[in-house]
Amino acid sequence: MIPRVLTVAGSDSGGGAGIQADLKTMLAHGVHGMSVLTAVTAQNSLGVQGAWELPAAAVRAQYRSVVDDIGVQAVKTGMLASAELVETVADLISGTDAPAVVDPVGVSKHGDALLAASALDAVRTRLLPAATVATPNLDEVAHLTGIRVESEADLRRAAAAVLAHGPRWVLIKGGHLPGDAVDLLTDGCEEHLLRAPRHDNRHTHGTGCTLASAIACGLALGKSVPEAATAAKEYVTGAIAAGFALGAGIGPVDHGWRFRN
Repeated sequence: MIPRVLTVAGSDSGGGAGIQADLKTMLAHGVHGMSVLTAVTAQNSLGVQGAWELPAAAVRAQYRSVVDDIGVQAVKTGMLASAELVETVADLISGTDAPAVVDPVGVSKHGDALLAASALDAVRTRLLPAATVATPNLDEVAHLTGIRVESEADLRRAAAAVLAHGPRWVLIKGGHLPGDAVDLLTDGCEEHLLRAPRHDNRHTHGTGCTLASAIACGLALGKSVPEAATAAKEYVTGAIAAGFALGAGIGPVDHGWRFRN
């Protein structure tokens, strides 16, 4: 049976990030993508003009409907908006026998808030302990741990601080640092530096969603965490290189770049 991967995230009406990016990534990896919608955003290449979270009961019902009937080999979480939704989703993935990739989304590519400040404690105490892999960027590391990563040398300290909250693995995304795009994957014992050349392309909307979804696809296909993360890094690097203009602002990465190559 084709592997099944579930994304629990918000909708991006512009199609570059969120549920839409996740499902495109899943299609590109040859798995069956399924979705639990947590929020609706009015969003385009210029930013987020509005966001409306769904009731926790609606999120829970979507999740149970899919998992109890169809089953799942991996779960990926993205925008969860509020403490109530964070707690709801943490309970759901904790009770599911499948690896979970947690992308602790705090803000959009344009700097728009996608997670209430009051939800940070729930992310630390409820969601991260349920994660097989957590994939924070440097801004999210700062909000969750207080650690400011200024150079590649700071990545290990940041990873230790996130691991202290309970995920089995953490991938600290160093894409906002100068130089090569370097991420650190570690479980506290084993370490992998994932390095890729930086592409001169401003159209990078959806990068984080795409990377986390690609890792979940790899896990569903039976890869180890280091194998899944390494393959996901290669995929997202190609997607960034092929990112294209859309609208008047920041365009999306190209989820189908392999098909066009």
